[in-house]
Amino acid sequence: MTDVTSTVVRLKLSLLRNGLRQSGGRRAAFVASAVLALLFAVLQLLGLVLLRGHPHADAVAVPAAAVLALGWTFMPLFFPGGDETLDPTRLVLLPLRPRPLVRALLAASLVGIGPLFSLLLLVGCAVSVAHGAAGYGVAVVGVVLALLICVALARTVAAANVRLLTSRKGRDLAVLSGLVIAVGAQLVNFAARSLGSAGLGELAPVADVLRWLPPASAIGAVHSASEASYGTAAVQLALSGAALALLVGAWARTLIRLMTAPDGATLQVPDQAGRRRTPGGGLGGLLPAGRTGTVMARSLRYVWRDPKTKAAWVTSLAIGLIVPVFNAVQGTGSVYFACFAAGMLGIQMYNQFGQDTSAFWMVAMTVSSARDAYVELRGRALALLVITLPYATLVTVLTTALLDDWRRLPEVLGLSFALLGAMLATGAWTSARFPYSIPQEGHRNVAAGQTGLAWIAIFGGMVAAALLCAPVITLTIALNVTAGGDAWTWLLLPAGTAYGATITWAGLRAAAPRTAAHLPEILTAVSRG
Repeated sequence: MTDVTSTVVRLKLSLLRNGLRQSGGRRAAFVASAVLALLFAVLQLLGLVLLRGHPHADAVAVPAAAVLALGWTFMPLFFPGGDETLDPTRLVLLPLRPRPLVRALLAASLVGIGPLFSLLLLVGCAVSVAHGAAGYGVAVVGVVLALLICVALARTVAAANVRLLTSRKGRDLAVLSGLVIAVGAQLVNFAARSLGSAGLGELAPVADVLRWLPPASAIGAVHSASEASYGTAAVQLALSGAALALLVGAWARTLIRLMTAPDGATLQVPDQAGRRRTPGGGLGGLLPAGRTGTVMARSLRYVWRDPKTKAAWVTSLAIGLIVPVFNAVQGTGSVYFACFAAGMLGIQMYNQFGQDTSAFWMVAMTVSSARDAYVELRGRALALLVITLPYATLVTVLTTALLDDWRRLPEVLGLSFALLGAMLATGAWTSARFPYSIPQEGHRNVAAGQTGLAWIAIFGGMVAAALLCAPVITLTIALNVTAGGDAWTWLLLPAGTAYGATITWAGLRAAAPRTAAHLPEILTAVSRG
């Protein structure tokens, strides 16, 4: 048993050491991230220690342990490539029994920055509520239990989803990490504002519930023992121990299944009808016929399947919702912030051909005239509108409802549609005038040597879009400052919609001849990297 455990721990250390040897950049990134993470953990530890003696210290310590466990639960789903030992299928061919392997992997999981960060945070949580010999004695056991539960929870989730995580669709889950981080940051900001005005006592009801849920129950046991509630502390420790046993048991059963059952990805499973599905069904049946529908289907498929395109869309969707809604919830927003949704999604029209990379040559082979180029650009714009129009409308309605400012709904929708039309127009033109390549590998979104080109295309296009929106913005201001103009602001909805549609049509018409005339240059630019 000990030999297996020590071997797997040494394997984990070797993986870390060899990874750092690959390049100086990776070594520098690891050191920088380790220093920042440990610095943050030490600051958290000091902050929690300073809470000792505060009447609501447990209201902070117990939820902090629960939030830490939540992070350990989801990190394997969003960052499956962060730890090579998370994939137990790599050890399937070795003569290892599941239960010794569980102990070995559990020990290996305690090696790294994440476990050290968690240990410091849990120690701070325990010290902040511990008093007396009994409290400190339970703290030692509670911290160990809480840390083991966090690690076992991550391993159980990773093992249960390992087939998914090692597939292409599973790796695409990492795209959602940006969304979770963005939303989480806003939630933390909102909670901090609320606590700043109401005090830590607001967390007490939450802590009263979480102190009975592992691993927060282990920290709750420390507080109970410090208050001389030894029976309660024993029950809370028992809950934590039972949770750890259940997680390890579930992990072991999952390992047995992974090491003995065939991979479903290697099995040929026919559909229920015993024949292949035709491409005419599903979304394809709802799109227009001809080239327009084909282009729309291809663009929407890129959004769903291409990791880089999906990441850009997820980020835009998240920020477009977070900025207006969270500002409205905090009472510091304006209904006009809803235009942010249309602006963020309108950016997706920029560099349309770069999203195709070297495959653009197949599109270029079908474009022989300005008319062909116009239909191609129109199909891409319509595909974007399929998502953007209902999304911008939803965000605007939601922001208006949160601010209870329904009177301004028509004018904000009109502004959003006008802005969207302007960005579609400038996006089509800059796609033809300033195309650049998007590397498929790595984290770069612009090929080497084309960064300046990308800045000109995106920010120059955004400035141009703002100038194109000037007539609608001027009309909005005029109606709001003129006496009696409020009665006519509803006209901004049809006016903005018509203006957006017109400017989109004009932009596509202007971009089509240049696209058709400069296909070789566009193909060269988007095929780099």
